[in-house]
Amino acid sequence: MSHHENALREEICRVGASLFQRGYTVGTAGNISARLDDGWLITPTDACLGTLDPARVAKVATDGTWVSGDKPSKTLALHRCVYDNNPNAHGVVHTHSTHLVALTLAGVWQPDDVLPPITPYYVMKVGHIPLIPYHRPGDPAVAARVAQLANDVRGVLLARLGPVVWEDSVSRAAYALEELEETAKLWMMLRDKPAPLDEDALAELRDTFKAKW
Repeated sequence: MSHHENALREEICRVGASLFQRGYTVGTAGNISARLDDGWLITPTDACLGTLDPARVAKVATDGTWVSGDKPSKTLALHRCVYDNNPNAHGVVHTHSTHLVALTLAGVWQPDDVLPPITPYYVMKVGHIPLIPYHRPGDPAVAARVAQLANDVRGVLLARLGPVVWEDSVSRAAYALEELEETAKLWMMLRDKPAPLDEDALAELRDTFKAKW
């Protein structure tokens, strides 16, 4: 096993424990994956993100063969749709975060933007997040839609299930997911909804920080 693979296994476990300890996911919900040169690492099926063992994280070869570790999560097909369509994606994180699931139940801001651009860091670190209407967990229709969106956005929000976020590392995917959940929390707790940042403010963020909005 390469040093790179060992480091990724450790990173997956570290990120999983951090998310679990802070309540971003509970029980055995959620999953994390990382791209390897010869396949992928993904958390095992029905594993608790709070108690992951690096040696038991599943490894899957590029042809889909289960190579080592415990049985891979059934969401691997969804993660592969990201990796197969976005060469810059090296980590995918999916949680059932409370405020984001609540947002899908209460009603998102817009189908193509589940939340408005109310803070600069949401614009810079997250960007446009579309809603995918409810399908049962593992439905191929969700993976097909994610495949279409993988190069255009940093993540999606699955109705009644939660966010799927990808970035150039597992840690950065988790950071973006945390910013997304925090913005949902702010939005849901405010009875009087604030106006989004105006076009001048958004243009400044695009010019100064290369924000994609």
